[in-house]
Amino acid sequence: MEITGAEITVRCLQDEGVEFIFGYPGGAVLHIYDELFKQDRVKHILVRHEQAAVHAADGYARACQKPGVCLVTSGPGVTNAVTGIATAYLDSIPMVVVTGQVPTHAIGQDAFQEVDTVGITRPCVKHNFLVKDVRDLAATIKKAFYIATTGRPGPVLVDIPKDVTTARCEYAYPDKVELRSYNPVVKGHAGQIKKAMALLLEARRPMIYTGGGIVLGEAAAELAQLVRALGFPCTNTLMGLGGFPATDPQFLGMLGMHGTYEANMAMQHCDVLLAVGARFDDRVIGNPKHFYQEERRIIHVDVDPSSISKRVKVDVPIVGNVKEVLAEMNRQLAASGHGPDAAAVKAWWTQIDLWKGRDCLKFDRGSAIIKPQMVIEKLYEVTAGDAFVTSDVGQHQMWAAQFYKFDKPRRWINSGGLGTMGFGLPAAMGVQLAHPGAPVVCVTGEASIQMCIQELSTCKQYRMPIKIVNLNNRYMGMVRQWQEFFHGNRYAESYMDALPDFVKLAESYGHVGMRIDKPADIESALKEAFARKDQLVFLDFVTDQTENVFPMVPGGKGLSEMILV
Repeated sequence: MEITGAEITVRCLQDEGVEFIFGYPGGAVLHIYDELFKQDRVKHILVRHEQAAVHAADGYARACQKPGVCLVTSGPGVTNAVTGIATAYLDSIPMVVVTGQVPTHAIGQDAFQEVDTVGITRPCVKHNFLVKDVRDLAATIKKAFYIATTGRPGPVLVDIPKDVTTARCEYAYPDKVELRSYNPVVKGHAGQIKKAMALLLEARRPMIYTGGGIVLGEAAAELAQLVRALGFPCTNTLMGLGGFPATDPQFLGMLGMHGTYEANMAMQHCDVLLAVGARFDDRVIGNPKHFYQEERRIIHVDVDPSSISKRVKVDVPIVGNVKEVLAEMNRQLAASGHGPDAAAVKAWWTQIDLWKGRDCLKFDRGSAIIKPQMVIEKLYEVTAGDAFVTSDVGQHQMWAAQFYKFDKPRRWINSGGLGTMGFGLPAAMGVQLAHPGAPVVCVTGEASIQMCIQELSTCKQYRMPIKIVNLNNRYMGMVRQWQEFFHGNRYAESYMDALPDFVKLAESYGHVGMRIDKPADIESALKEAFARKDQLVFLDFVTDQTENVFPMVPGGKGLSEMILV
């Protein structure tokens, strides 16, 4: 029996077990929308902007172990989605993006709502396809899901011309995919792992540094086992928070540009470094030349061979699935029957404790003005550290990373690589759908939240009880901080001069709005918000305009060149 390309598209999504598809209709995808309307296995979530569709699919994927899926039309639908696609690409988030295209005969003719989708998205997808024959459609969608979810994950785009959605053929969805040019390595080289373990057991000043690969690779349990067995200090990147429990005494906090003093100093002065699922990016190690000033031997474990020795030359490269590699490390350590030099490691911890004594995250707890750090601390207490927390990008993002202690993976959802303002609210929508009964919080600022504020309408339609924590300092906070430090206090266009009344705005969308301007009211406001389990609550906290994020490693500087106050 022959069916249309639109029917095939929906059948493929059903056979892949897709639960939600986030999208916005338009002319080139109306046949697909018609087929979605006729079924109820794949639920469509109507966003108010295509960027939000991709961010919501992204948040959904980060919060669970399934790829996100979104659907947008041709032309402006695609171009509006590019920011979300690039966000997912830089953070290695598995996603399948289905886009409409003008009919095949019109491609290249500057037709209405035509753009070169494949060309525009090529730099920011793991792979993309243009399907010109309906007989290739099912196999292409299968390939898209396979590529998106294996190896180093990422977004894969499938561009479908309108005439392909009306053409007919028999439906057959492949059970599996084999691609000659794509065979990601899963199991790490046993000899390299053996070399790595020998180095770790010889270490006198060891350090374990992990990134988002631990979270995406579902390797948190294996990491915790190794860290505790060795007794070594551990740090996470911004993307890796929750990969190792933040309340564990062996955790030194986040490292990098706004990392803790102890994490950065230990990273800079260790003699053996184990890096797992991380990529030594500029916000983590600062200037590579400064990083090289200290001699150390580096073990680097990553599923993506192109990430190894890309910015920092390593001594023992291990390509493979981080979960598999760490499991093998644990097996070899147990089989060896001995551990590292206990006296040396104890002396190293003594030095680390001295660095901890700097108390680099201290702030004025007696202020009469709300300090943003206190809001995050109280948020952690009120939620008992068990919420899913999304964030936008800026100072509020860094304070959330510093002061909310993530003990579990996939609880911290933020845009790390691209740094996308507007990410937080639509991402929270995806998280809430992935975990409908869980507390979901969007930590944002008055500048970021307005990037995708229209999604308050989506939240109302689908009854999403997200709690929005707005740290409102009436500035683009991180921009202002850089202008203060490096641009002579010239606050060029960073002051938000015409802000809405966020309480009334939230209420106009049918939600609850609360304005808090006294430190004494922080806790009670948060408790009241979370007591409203079935309602979205917008908490507008009026915070200190002058507060900066510390510590800070200035751009181009090294990890030990931190500004502490």
